Amino acid sequence: MTLPILNLMPGDLPFRADPSDSYTLPARFYHDPAIWEHEKQAIFYRSWNYAGHVSQVAEPGAFLTVRIHEQNVFVARTRAGELKAFYNVCPHRGHELVSGTGRKNVITCPYHAWAFDFDGTLKSARNTETVKGFDKSQFSLKEVRVEVFCGLVLVNLDADAMPFAEQMGDLESEIRHYVPSVDDLQFAQRDTYEVEANWKVLVDNFLECYHCHPAHKDFVDLVDMDSYRTITSKYYSSQCAGNPKSLSNRAFSFQPGDVDFGYAGWYVWPNFTIWAYPGEANLSVLQMNPTAPERCVEFQDWFVKDGQVTDQLRDAINYQIDVLQPEDIGLCESVQKGLKSSGYNQGRFVVDAGKTELSEHAVHHFQNLVAEALGANLDPETGT
Repeated sequence: MTLPILNLMPGDLPFRADPSDSYTLPARFYHDPAIWEHEKQAIFYRSWNYAGHVSQVAEPGAFLTVRIHEQNVFVARTRAGELKAFYNVCPHRGHELVSGTGRKNVITCPYHAWAFDFDGTLKSARNTETVKGFDKSQFSLKEVRVEVFCGLVLVNLDADAMPFAEQMGDLESEIRHYVPSVDDLQFAQRDTYEVEANWKVLVDNFLECYHCHPAHKDFVDLVDMDSYRTITSKYYSSQCAGNPKSLSNRAFSFQPGDVDFGYAGWYVWPNFTIWAYPGEANLSVLQMNPTAPERCVEFQDWFVKDGQVTDQLRDAINYQIDVLQPEDIGLCESVQKGLKSSGYNQGRFVVDAGKTELSEHAVHHFQNLVAEALGANLDPETGT
């Protein structure tokens, strides 16, 4: 059933397929609780969600957990070396089985001590030996789709979903072009940020550099903005720049290394981004996790060679933590406040003819994916 608020409402201006002739999504898409609830089923429970890095589950018994709204999932390496994912819930009475990351010999429920192997089978259940008709095979853990992509572990609650690599087209070749040693990287650290903004505000912000000159003066000293271009594909977009302006810049100093370009970033539907900074081999994922209509938690995971952060990479990470993230979070939280103002409903995409570094066409690309997934009808001329 389509929510009326997903359709064109009085006062709305058209959200069109052509980004150069379109207004933005109406503000209610960024704070209405009904739309936020609808996104769970329409977007997150049908999409590939980033869970962690394969180096975190390299050994048998190693596990990591990921929460997708109310759905909690864990990924584990089986004794045979296979990677499996399951709903993180005991089939006895619904207790959570594991939390965080770690390694176990067996998965034992903290509530009643039912024990499961890493292939999901129930190994023991206390005091069930004489329970009438009790069949262990009926209580295996429920499996979830899992894939590994350039070292990233991804899960999907939709059993019929298209494989991630197939869905993403040229994304893998692009990442390997910019970070040739991606297979040698290991998890180093996770940084967490609480943000008072809708998750889509943060994605919108990532997808344009129209704001970079006024808001990120250190970033534009690092990156050659004249060569910065954003290219959209079906379910992702790339934003890359050529050689950095200077090895010593206001952001951080580095020496040419495995990553010998200025900057490469990718947005991946629905809610995570991939980064590569110049210098030594590195990759990171910044994920926007919705926790409420106007709140989200951002996780940034860093992957470096052997999992050891060098002084050079520490400078890059500290720049992200101390400068760039606070700048972006401040911008996004201010936007979220403005989206509730009676003086605002929609803006206009700034899309120039050359789709330069100042163009907002990738923001439109993302908002169009959102509108399509939600079944929104916002163009009076087409009814879509």
